[in-house]
Amino acid sequence: MDENYIAGRGAQFNTKNRFLANQTEKEEITSIDVWEEAEKNTQYIEQKVKSIVNKVTSPDLGMMYSMNPYAGCEHGCIYCYARNVHEYWGYSAGLDFESKIIVKVNAPQVLHQYLMKQKEEISPIMMSGNTDCYQPAEQKYRLTKKMLEVCNLFNQPVGILTKNSWIIKDKDLLAEMAQKDLVSAMVSVTTFNEELRRTMEPRTATAAQRIKVIEELSKAGIRTGVMLGPMIPGLNEHEMQRIMKEARDAGARFRSYTVIRLNGAIQFLFRDWLFKNFPDRAGKVWHLIESGHNGKVNDSRWGVRMRGEGHISELVKQQFKNYSKLYHLNEDRWKLNTKDFRKPGQQGKLF
Repeated sequence: MDENYIAGRGAQFNTKNRFLANQTEKEEITSIDVWEEAEKNTQYIEQKVKSIVNKVTSPDLGMMYSMNPYAGCEHGCIYCYARNVHEYWGYSAGLDFESKIIVKVNAPQVLHQYLMKQKEEISPIMMSGNTDCYQPAEQKYRLTKKMLEVCNLFNQPVGILTKNSWIIKDKDLLAEMAQKDLVSAMVSVTTFNEELRRTMEPRTATAAQRIKVIEELSKAGIRTGVMLGPMIPGLNEHEMQRIMKEARDAGARFRSYTVIRLNGAIQFLFRDWLFKNFPDRAGKVWHLIESGHNGKVNDSRWGVRMRGEGHISELVKQQFKNYSKLYHLNEDRWKLNTKDFRKPGQQGKLF
């Protein structure tokens, strides 16, 4: 590997921000120019926001609203679709995304104000709909915990997706919410191959740690599932059965998956990462990804983009279906409780 490779980071350079006119960027790994990127120390950029809950318009996602206390993510997952969103903040989807973290310091207060304005008919809110709410910044700011405390106060149901074991720190709070059917948690597991994880998801918990998280949350009475995603043909799709079995054995009750898609700047970042880390099979993997998206690596078509199409995507889909049945995942009918929402000081419903 190149001696200039930045260990502990997924991206190795900053791509162009499509909203900024005057920039210097690198987008082709075959460029004859010599590019040097200094190692990026993580910066926490504190900001106050006016809103925190966003309406989700995509029909591919299961919840109508999402909230994120952090923008950008220090986990540095090279495939993360949220990288492109960082450009709206004036930064790059590359190194900036994982080293310049926007901290929405007043998020709990803004959430409280939002919920005070709601009527009795409410919908669940997804945490980590964009970036991981338990990323390393949470260890310092604890915004996710404070937001969960607000949700618990209002009986506001939430869903959580994470690949960080820090969620265990909030186990008691989550268990209290779970007794009222106000929370479900999903743990993302992509690979048991540590060589792959260290480069693909450099600042995340190991797969063994994530399985342990599923076990601990499940034992605490918290409905927990496993997210397999993204599945990348030629890199990790062959691990689907092991991931689903170990998650089930740890107590997972439901599951979901996605196949990789490389929209916007992510295609340049991922290609650079792929050829640097797996030069022996990079070309094959790239073509397999293209085969799942009608000859392209990017796909924005609703109903297709999360699952892909073509022979390889169909094989992944059938594996997922068969192993779900084999391991009895998603067999129970369950939904978050939206009937007991209340504002502080307001008595519960009599009927």
